[in-house]
Amino acid sequence: MTMTLEIADPSAEEPLTAAACLFHGFSDRSRLVILQHLLLGEHRVVELTEHLGLAQSTVSKHLACLKDCGLVTSRPQGRASVFSVTHPEATTKLLAAAETLLDLTGFAVTLCPNHGVSAHD
Repeated sequence: MTMTLEIADPSAEEPLTAAACLFHGFSDRSRLVILQHLLLGEHRVVELTEHLGLAQSTVSKHLACLKDCGLVTSRPQGRASVFSVTHPEATTKLLAAAETLLDLTGFAVTLCPNHGVSAHD
């Protein structure tokens, strides 16, 4: 499916909004690390907290965001839930495309006054 995002076209508002919401799911470093771990295979929250060194509540909050965005899914396993990437191939392609774009721009986005590294200090 190809999505063209023409700003001047009023009918493009809905796809632009959806794209912005999708990219919000990728907008946090911890969520990206969680996605990378889940691309290796299913994980429970406790496993992710051990791997990432984050609090259980933090991991759960990020997983809820990723799940709300449709990027991860979960299934019950005993008293726990096991999480996995909903569309692993598409997610891998998107992350690879982001790496390519970052390489092409020389990581210029890190200098952005609104979203760059210094904006989060």
